[in-house]
Amino acid sequence: MRVLLLRRLRRDRRRLGSAYRSEAYRPLWPSQVRARRFTPVGFGRRGVDPDEVAQFLDQVAGDLARAYTELASVREQNARIKEALRRWQSRQAPTARELAGR
Repeated sequence: MRVLLLRRLRRDRRRLGSAYRSEAYRPLWPSQVRARRFTPVGFGRRGVDPDEVAQFLDQVAGDLARAYTELASVREQNARIKEALRRWQSRQAPTARELAGR
């Protein structure tokens, strides 16, 4: 029974994930952006300004952190709404049965 549930979960996950991105896609985390280093190009100050790159990476990491925080908040709110709906439905179920009996 457990094997069947795991197979179904994997199949559903594949179906949902493949509609928008490949299965090889892994979301980028703020720590990965902050840890990213660029190799210097040529001698001296040729290439990009390291301070500018660091500032950009910090900005991207901050944006990602806010996005993940917002996503967690939305998921929490979604769980609360689902639970409230389940409670409401369970309270309404006896009423529906009583109506069907009349």
